[in-house]
Amino acid sequence: MKKILIIIVLITIFSDLKSQEKTFEAPDYKKISLEIQDSSSIYYYPGLMSRLVAYDTTLTIVDYRHLYYGYIFQKEYQPYWRSSDEEKLLKFYRSKNISKNDYDKIIELAEHSINEFPFDLRQMNFMGYIYHLKGDEEMALKINQRFHGTFAAIMSTGDGKTCETGYHVISVSHEYVFLNLFQFAMTSQALTGDCDYLSLQKDERNIDGVYFNIKELMNKNLENFK
Repeated sequence: MKKILIIIVLITIFSDLKSQEKTFEAPDYKKISLEIQDSSSIYYYPGLMSRLVAYDTTLTIVDYRHLYYGYIFQKEYQPYWRSSDEEKLLKFYRSKNISKNDYDKIIELAEHSINEFPFDLRQMNFMGYIYHLKGDEEMALKINQRFHGTFAAIMSTGDGKTCETGYHVISVSHEYVFLNLFQFAMTSQALTGDCDYLSLQKDERNIDGVYFNIKELMNKNLENFK
């Protein structure tokens, strides 16, 4: 049952990747920083964030790239953020049978977590699934589109084959979301230059591992320590 929303997301992502002919471009953090601070820009961050929170379905992948990578420059950004409701949500997440009586509580906890970190992809996906169980397909679709827009922005930054072309992420937790979505099994993890390298268990896809660029995340973490 939990795979229903994931399958929808994957179908859309694969369709997008095919239409883009597998092109990608690393984010220009300096340019993004300037544009999201310019109140006359269409990428002015408060305006984009208001649209994101309102589940605006007209947001483009360029908008999502500015939202996602621009979040690094927000005072609320925490490089190694963890949800204050993580333990409570894990109890439901690991449950084989979720009671209807728990739906609203799960949504409340997931929303609180997403309010803390607008790109909490795991809880976003879980909340969409719960809305699906409730029969609210309209809300489930809105959440799915927000999840997909964020994930597509990440996928647009690389191919994961080398550190130079690694996927750029602002949270290490998004590396594990990637693994779960594509049903990869990790065998080890190592820091290689500016990247996290996740070695994968071999399957029919014959992929040894995936690189995730975390340079900006590490830089921000160092700034916080200073």
